[in-house]
Amino acid sequence: MPYINAKISNKLTEEKMTELKAALGKAIEAIPGKTETYLMVAIEDGQNIWLAGDNSTPKAFFDVRILGKAKSEDYSRMTGVICRICSELLGIAAKDVYVTYSEYSEWGWNGSNL
Repeated sequence: MPYINAKISNKLTEEKMTELKAALGKAIEAIPGKTETYLMVAIEDGQNIWLAGDNSTPKAFFDVRILGKAKSEDYSRMTGVICRICSELLGIAAKDVYVTYSEYSEWGWNGSNL
């Protein structure tokens, strides 16, 4: 039951959003046991994002939430994948990408909790 909220400073075409969603669907596999099967993705493009007081270059922020726990090295691998996606797909340098991770022991879906 992963969820990824992506805030992107660039304005994205529908095609680019679909590509990003698909890339994140593959990226979630960096965390063992997680797949696109139950992944929910929200993409907010055209965001005003400043880093160190600067917004002259494109920026991105990803909030990744999972049911259960993962190891630090899994999150580090996922951060690398997300930064590569940003560079190759969106033209955003890794130095302009932040990623956070949250773990939950309770997750509601389909009328009950898992």
